Amino acid sequence: MTTRSTTRATTRAGISRRTLLASGVALSAAVPLCGILSRPASAAEFSYKMATGQDPTHPVNIRAQEALNRIRETTGGRLDIALFPANQLGSDTDLLGQVRNGGVEFFNLSASILATLTPVTGIVNTGFAFADYDTVWKAMDGDLGTYIRAQIAKSGLITASRIWDNGFRHISSSTREIRTPDDLKGFKIRVPPAPMLTSLFKALEAGPTPINFNELYSALQTKVVEGQENPLAIIATAKLYEVQKTISLTGHVWDGYWMLGNRRAWEKLPADLRAVVEKELDRSAFEQRADIARLSNSLQQDLAGKGITFLKADADAFRANLRKTSFYGDWKTKYGEEAWGLLEKAVGKLA
Repeated sequence: MTTRSTTRATTRAGISRRTLLASGVALSAAVPLCGILSRPASAAEFSYKMATGQDPTHPVNIRAQEALNRIRETTGGRLDIALFPANQLGSDTDLLGQVRNGGVEFFNLSASILATLTPVTGIVNTGFAFADYDTVWKAMDGDLGTYIRAQIAKSGLITASRIWDNGFRHISSSTREIRTPDDLKGFKIRVPPAPMLTSLFKALEAGPTPINFNELYSALQTKVVEGQENPLAIIATAKLYEVQKTISLTGHVWDGYWMLGNRRAWEKLPADLRAVVEKELDRSAFEQRADIARLSNSLQQDLAGKGITFLKADADAFRANLRKTSFYGDWKTKYGEEAWGLLEKAVGKLA
């Protein structure tokens, strides 16, 4: 599904308290939704809003709230940023418009959705580009991340921190064990209406079928499709394990959340306050990344306990297979030589 749908699904179903405890995230840091919305800010010199799409107990919001608390404390109350989680102020598309026009000052948005405004942000979704998290952070905390942030700035927005983690996507199935590219041939797989994912599975000779996320469970249950692909947290919270048998740890696409800011509101802040915001959001970005890594491990154990069999996929074989097609060359043309070169600098030669 699209990350927008991912966000909404996570919001609807939430991530269980038990699962978050297993991941090592401190739930005491999570603030009840009513508390977030009602905090007074009358004493602040600057009163801003931060919107997110995730459930209040999601690591994104736990760590964001901690950062906002530190910002208020460090600035002596001069800057007070209220957190509005769970799409309380609108859908992802609505909020992207609001952060552009100043209706909200800060908003976290996945790279895949931001690509509708700044296309090059979608380069991080390139199929089988990232082998692991070390490679992801090498790229996103390095030259590729710097380049993407500069392109986002051209759209009138600022990126207030390093990128946060939205996780790797994996393939689940009710009929086949997916380990190699041959296992995907003719495989009926649900995909979101996202060009990158559709082209990826077409190149691998699967049968990608666009289906809205709210129809996914029934489509799997009735065998309209054999499988789907999503991060483990979504597979768990949407209870897709009830209609699937295996999960192949393909990690075929990675996605992240950019913490976006309205440029006019950002420039109103004195330099010392901007520095505090960047420092504290960066700190929480690192902590949220660690949370997601722990959560992914605990979810594997949780899903295995529900009857799911985990399979190790041969990512190198998938990548080699894609190189025989026009997949990487087509996306290289779309994103341009400079951006593609920075991606390959981190991940190795793709096309």
